[in-house]
Amino acid sequence: MSAEGEPIVMEMEPLPETPLGALADEAVIRAPASQLWNSPSLTRPEVPAVLRAMASVREYLEEIGHLTRPDPQDASLPITESRKGNAFYAAFHTLCSGIGFQALLLPVAFASLGWTWGIISLSLAFIWQLYTIWLLTQLHESSTGTRYSRYLNLCMVAFGDRLAKCLAKFPTMYLSAGTCTTLIFVGGGSTKLFFEIVCGTTCESKPLTTIEWYLVFICLAVVLAQLPNLNSIAVVSFIGSITAISYCTIIWVMSVAKGRPDGISYEPAGETESEVRRVLAILNGLGIIAFGFRGHNLVLEIQATMPSTSKQPSHVPMWRGVKFAYAIIACCLFPIAIAGYWAYVNLIPPRGILSALHRFHGKDTSRAVLGLVTMIVVINCMTMFPIYAMPVFDNLESCYTSRKNKPCPRWLRSGIRVFFGSAAFLIAVAFPFLPDLAGLLGGLSLPVTMAYPCFMWVVMNKTKRYSGMWNANLMLGVLGMALSLLLLVGAVWRIADKGLNLRLFRPGHDIVADSF
Repeated sequence: MSAEGEPIVMEMEPLPETPLGALADEAVIRAPASQLWNSPSLTRPEVPAVLRAMASVREYLEEIGHLTRPDPQDASLPITESRKGNAFYAAFHTLCSGIGFQALLLPVAFASLGWTWGIISLSLAFIWQLYTIWLLTQLHESSTGTRYSRYLNLCMVAFGDRLAKCLAKFPTMYLSAGTCTTLIFVGGGSTKLFFEIVCGTTCESKPLTTIEWYLVFICLAVVLAQLPNLNSIAVVSFIGSITAISYCTIIWVMSVAKGRPDGISYEPAGETESEVRRVLAILNGLGIIAFGFRGHNLVLEIQATMPSTSKQPSHVPMWRGVKFAYAIIACCLFPIAIAGYWAYVNLIPPRGILSALHRFHGKDTSRAVLGLVTMIVVINCMTMFPIYAMPVFDNLESCYTSRKNKPCPRWLRSGIRVFFGSAAFLIAVAFPFLPDLAGLLGGLSLPVTMAYPCFMWVVMNKTKRYSGMWNANLMLGVLGMALSLLLLVGAVWRIADKGLNLRLFRPGHDIVADSF
């Protein structure tokens, strides 16, 4: 109010020609000063419908695309062809790849390390590799939105193309192709053993040779591997998980229930031998434990099957599935290692606890039980083959799609899988001694599991120098590389000391001694 009591009249200029001002009317507001500043129309002007629509579209794009830069080639490759996975699928895949025939060898490692160091080594390895899995799940998506759907791709971004190919290409390819070859040994040998158990000693039918049983197994595995992509084999991985849990539990329970055979000794292997051989036995035991934790080359691939948005990034369901899976894996690995060592101690065969069960309790165990356990092992090996072979299929198909800029036709995709199965079969027949190299192969693949993820975390996240995460990951990475080198030297030294029966193109005829 003025001194004369007249109301104050305020005139406002028209709003400038902006998207909001162009839509507003020119207004002359006549109001008392006390009401002017409380006007809600001025303090919170209504947002025009166009701007609200633009904001909604931007939010939708962020939600659906997560600001990613998709690779068109990914839509036609087996690993990333389908992104409809979830936490359950992740748990099934992780369980199927995390438990396998390598668990049967853990009592052999305890025979070299003894009770205390065996349990300590197994526990530390379990915690260490679970931590590096967490690192990989976090590294799957970068801050720029790029998804690293393959282990080798992440290595190339972190270390450079040349260094990554030198350090990681062979170990990751071995973890896929080498595991598939070993599955032929175990699965084909178990198939032959199952036939002998069912047929019995009075069977008059002429049995197949070991090579022919290998061929039977790989034919069935290749048929199962014709499923198009990683997401489509979730049911297969579920069956593999159930069978792995089943045979691990049955074997260690039977070994404890049957009691210990005569002549066991709790002295660690090599106790009465020279110091050099004792050290070699310890290194071989550590290599077998490292060999027992594999599947890290599949973590990024499994996570790549999941959708990812800004509100629901893929690492959340992936880590949920991993935690569930590794809780079950711990319930399988620790009992089979401890119970197997308790039951057989120094008498444990080099091929593991299943071989010991057949050797020491084959005569006092019913054929039905032995046949059931053996058949479960066969099914498990067959279900593990597709998930470990999928990175190889993906790599071979990418060679075609990158050159032709179109997806592989169905006939070529099937041909690639038949070709890989044939190559794995030929390697299994030509080099039947590969299972004897568990310690060597464990040392070779250890950096993929325990060292490279730590280095990649420091490089990709540009971790502040000398911070807690920087020091921890650098220390674990260096320790992993040093341990890998030590295990490789020890394994080679052990082979040179004890020798290696090459048996080229001569798979063994004694299934218990030569297939486990």
